Formats: sequence, structure tokens, C-alpha cells
Amino acid sequence: MPVLENSKTKARARNLRVVFPEAGEDARIDEAAVRLQAEGLAMPVALREPDAAQLAALLATRPMKEALARRMLQKPLIRAAAMVAAGQADVMVAGAVSPTRRVIEAASIAIGMADGVKVPSSFFLMVFPDGRELVFADCAVNVAPDAATLADIARASAASGAALLGQARVAMLSFSSGTSGSGASVDRVRAAAELAGVVGPVQADAALNATIAAAKGVEGGDANVLIFPSLDAGNIAYKLAQELAGAQAVGPFLQGFAKPVCDLSRGASVEDIMAATLVTAAL
Repeated sequence: MPVLENSKTKARARNLRVVFPEAGEDARIDEAAVRLQAEGLAMPVALREPDAAQLAALLATRPMKEALARRMLQKPLIRAAAMVAAGQADVMVAGAVSPTRRVIEAASIAIGMADGVKVPSSFFLMVFPDGRELVFADCAVNVAPDAATLADIARASAASGAALLGQARVAMLSFSSGTSGSGASVDRVRAAAELAGVVGPVQADAALNATIAAAKGVEGGDANVLIFPSLDAGNIAYKLAQELAGAQAVGPFLQGFAKPVCDLSRGASVEDIMAATLVTAAL
């Protein structure tokens, strides 16, 4: 079943509570929330006033003075993230009004990272005209990741890929496959692949084509999760796939947090907000 349809099925079964901290600030958010509830896909919950449960969750994730934590909970994004951390909501969806860095900051402070992941990242779900669906990461957050950060991106993307695609076959991309090339960028990708336990370094064609992988003597050929060595590479790749191959790019989605967080594009339509919420709820 295609990911978007599967996400809708999962969402309807789970009926997760979604907090939209920008509700009331943007008509698109308000309409998406109404439609999600009307269609039985999610249960929007109102942003609560700061309470003891949120305070305890915030202090557990990020130890600080209680007075500072109380001040931080006055910020809607941090309060929404604290609601998720406290179990008062299952998913936070924001970004229609707020910049990505603020959404990431709130989630990092109040929710924290998943086990084994230290750095938040993002991915696009790429849906191609022939029906293929792949995860592209990181295309929106980390500009020049070092080996440890690339490994974090790979781990988080593997979890995202498994949740959405059923199985994650991760390839760490480079201009070189196996031991055929050298240089700082190849060495960084090789180190990251070893840290994350995934295929790499591998060229894009070998990652996707088993015949080419065999000819080059490397693992790969059936990857459905592609990890790019830099934001330059990832961002260029997903836009080329859109323009030249007619792929649909759904996202970007944040990943690596202990609980689901969605960062919307500020140009998102009501339909985009609904789709992003459903995919995030499926993670």
C-alpha cells in the first residue's frame, strides 16, 4: 500500500492526539485540524496552560532551574512539546508560522532525542511516477555533517524508513563506491557508514541498481533510504528528482526525536498540513 494511504489507515486506527501550537494564528492550521477530526484521522487537542506535568517533563528532559523552566513554558512551541513529553498529546505539528530552527529548538529542549541519536535531522518521502517510494535524508537541516552526525542521520532515517516503508535498506552515498576512491568526503562517509552499520560509501547508481553494484563489487542495489553526504547534495537531489523525474516530495519531516514532531513548510497548503500530520503520526 502506498505510504500516504497507509499513513491514513494507521492514523484512523490510532486516532492520535495532535497539538497544533499555532492554532488560532493561521487559518490553514485551523482548517486542517477541523478536517482531520471530521474525517476521523486525528484528535486535535488544545494548547494547555502550563501545568505540573509539563514542568516535570521539561525538567526531566533538560535539567534547569525551575524558575527558568516555568518561563520557557510560556512559549507556545515549548509548551506544546512539553505536552507531548508529558503524555498530554501524541504528536506536535508546527512550522506554518514559526521557523524550523524554533520548532527544532522546542523539541530538543522539551522532548529530547531518541536513544542512540544525538542530532535532529530531516527527510523527504519521495514518491516517483512508477510507484517507487524512497526516503531522502538529510535535505533540510544539517548543512555539513561530520561522520558522527551522518551516522545519526542514517540511524534516524532507518527508523523512519522502517516505519513508513516496512523495511529500511540504507545506503550512504558518495562520489566513490567501496574502496575505489579517497579523500576527505569519502573518508567521512566511510566512517559514518561503519558507525551506523549501513552500506557505504556507495555511488547513487550502485545503491539503486543491483547490476551496477555487482559490477563495482559493492553492497547495495536495492536501497530505499538514501543518505546524502551534505545538505547541498540532498537538497539538489530531491529537487532534481522533482523536476526531471516528476517525483512528489512529501516533507520535509523532522526525525531523531524521542516522540513525533512535524515541522511544516511555511508555504504549506491545508492538504499539505494534513498529509504531513498523517505521515508524522505514522512514524
